[in-house]
Amino acid sequence: MGKVDNNKQQKRDSLLESAFSLFINNGFNKTSISDIVNSAGVAKGTFYLYFKDKYDIRNHLIAHKANQVFQAAYTEMLTHPELTQFEEQVMFMIDHILNQLANNLNLVKLIAKHLSWGFFKDSLYFTPIDGTPSVYEMYESLIQNADCTYRSPELMMYTIIELISGTSYNVLLYQQPIGLEELKPYLYDTVRGVLRQYRVE
Repeated sequence: MGKVDNNKQQKRDSLLESAFSLFINNGFNKTSISDIVNSAGVAKGTFYLYFKDKYDIRNHLIAHKANQVFQAAYTEMLTHPELTQFEEQVMFMIDHILNQLANNLNLVKLIAKHLSWGFFKDSLYFTPIDGTPSVYEMYESLIQNADCTYRSPELMMYTIIELISGTSYNVLLYQQPIGLEELKPYLYDTVRGVLRQYRVE
């Protein structure tokens, strides 16, 4: 990446991080584009080089954060050569992602408030400008190298994401009805059941 490209990346990242902080602290509706650019220390015109409006930066922000979380789990998984089976790899990444979210509850709140499957599907295919693969490309790589065949990989991913997000939201934010570590064995057994349902015997 050249000096100019690196400068653009820094400005874009600064806008995203400023938006994240403001959306969390002030709320999405009470945050203006002027607030974001002032916090990021860039001109208002710079904002429109990267984003169409406030909704666009919110969408990019969630996609950006989701990619970072998934990328961290994927990268860590690759450092464990003993994880040779697809199911083991998926379970490792789910555990890693849940632990990341447990340490970043603000991200949980932001995603939960604005997430729909249509938007999340777009996030799965979102490719960061730094060239790292999209969430779905990472997932697809695991599927292609799996030790067995799975039908409807996208539907399987949707089922798992909905299962985890639906059961984990209150657990992560409020430790209700139980804590995360208590939930994990039950949740992971259920995820393994989903994987078996989609596996082609």
